Amino acid sequence: MSARVVAPARLHFGFVNLSPARERLYGALGVSLDGFRTSVEATPADRVECSDPEARRYAERAVSHLKVPGATVRVENSPPRHVGLGSGTQLALATLVAVGAAYGERPAARRLAPNLGRGGRSGVGVAAFEGGGFVLDAGHPTGRFTAEPPARGEWTVPPIVSRHEIPDDWRFVLALPDADPGRSGADEDDAMRRTVEDADPAVADEIARTVVHRVLPAVAEGDARAFGAAVSEIGRLNGAWYADAQGGIYRPPVGTIVEALADDPAVDGAGQSSWGPATYAITTADRAERALDAARRALDKAGVDGRVEAVAGCNEGAQVERKHGA
Repeated sequence: MSARVVAPARLHFGFVNLSPARERLYGALGVSLDGFRTSVEATPADRVECSDPEARRYAERAVSHLKVPGATVRVENSPPRHVGLGSGTQLALATLVAVGAAYGERPAARRLAPNLGRGGRSGVGVAAFEGGGFVLDAGHPTGRFTAEPPARGEWTVPPIVSRHEIPDDWRFVLALPDADPGRSGADEDDAMRRTVEDADPAVADEIARTVVHRVLPAVAEGDARAFGAAVSEIGRLNGAWYADAQGGIYRPPVGTIVEALADDPAVDGAGQSSWGPATYAITTADRAERALDAARRALDKAGVDGRVEAVAGCNEGAQVERKHGA
């Protein structure tokens, strides 16, 4: 039997708190996307075989945790990695579930994600894999997750405190500039450590007010304009924490792109997803073409080439297909 898992990408709007002076650390907001999907196929084997180095590492861990002999794993599709679309978490969980499904099992992605090194700070990627939609997670108790996080596997994925369906007419215009990938691995850990050590708790208080009084009402009411303005503010406030680590409120050349998008009447809000360089603009289906044009002009203004695309939100999690006799 073979199994195929298709998982959605996600946007990460930022964290609620990065200061150890508050009771909970992190707490992330994001949405799942109906585009840039990760697709992984697995079949039982006597050992692990995979040509993709990153997926191979996840397959080896999956085989170990599931106590199966091995698997032949093939990455059919994967969005650009380390650009802010959550490809790492989706690849890890898709590989885990594909290997399990090839053996007739459905591994608990949330429970096993820490063993794959995922869900340590943000729970948005795991939540996107599970069920899509807009999600806000609770973060971690500050006593356990300070500037130095626990070792891999010694945490639980943050629980979801709010999930909402993304309205059908909302669109997320993505501008992916041809720029260096965002931070990942040890480089990301070092940057986060420095950021947490220096984070101003007053910024967290402002973000909390924005989440409660603006973001959550806007998504509950399906108000794209209010939602776009609110998550843009979340991104800007997060950028105040990251300014030293990334060279400004947004990493270059994202700042120029965000500024150009935010000035366009077809756009309700714009920002940087995670460490970038993926840049998002929030709009509606009837204005999506104009927002795409705005994204192209924004790339031109920044003096970079890149890819632009408009996608809807995704309100379902990863899909699993099993094929007998393969």
